[in-house]
Amino acid sequence: MPLAQPSERIAQISTRNEWYNFERKLKIFMLTANTNSIDCLIVPSIPAPKVEKSASLSKPLKLGILASGSGSNFEVIAQAIQNQEFNAQIPVLIYNNPEAKAAARAEKYGIPSILLNHRDSKTREELDTKIVRTFQEYDIEWVVMAGWMRIVTKVLLDAFADRVINIHPSLLPSFPGIRAVEQALAAKVKITGCTVHIARLEVDSGPILMQAAVPVLPDDTAETLHARIQVQEHKIMLGAIALIAESHQKHCD
Repeated sequence: MPLAQPSERIAQISTRNEWYNFERKLKIFMLTANTNSIDCLIVPSIPAPKVEKSASLSKPLKLGILASGSGSNFEVIAQAIQNQEFNAQIPVLIYNNPEAKAAARAEKYGIPSILLNHRDSKTREELDTKIVRTFQEYDIEWVVMAGWMRIVTKVLLDAFADRVINIHPSLLPSFPGIRAVEQALAAKVKITGCTVHIARLEVDSGPILMQAAVPVLPDDTAETLHARIQVQEHKIMLGAIALIAESHQKHCD
């Protein structure tokens, strides 16, 4: 059975002090970070990667992954599961772009991948209906949008209420939507980053699970800044899933 209001349960895992002190930590970080460094600040703290023996014997959390491109976030998750960093499994990957490299990464880990080309669906709702049907066939419990370049609809969000997470390359609510890195550079901000959040109908909105702050260097281009942000994306994606898996484990116990 799905958890009641899982986003609230996840948020409760992190201490109130961590969230309350985020602004203070960010100000200190801005003052102390070397302008030529790749230091970052992650809030809340990422749990130590481990799977307790009791957890490894319990039912793993079933993750359904949505990917549109290279699948780097997907592979990071698959590798973490293989390394037993949290008790989860990926029964299936869905990708919408026939050229996506994510499918090859899935094959590498022996994970089934299914192409649902968005061009074969007349509406976003039709595509999401196919996604929901596929995930239900695999008994998926949580959906991870790991570089999914499609706007999701009420069809998917209702089927997995409060159980769809997304990653975005900015410190939301700043710079939602496309070209978030370019938006940050155009605004001449000194700090940007990335966010994992529970997905809502409004693009790049919803309860925030984890964020990482990344300094913008004087000579940054969209490519160099995005590359550094992506390193932190991988970390907080794993951190957020670890929190979800921990909550799932407590519920199962």
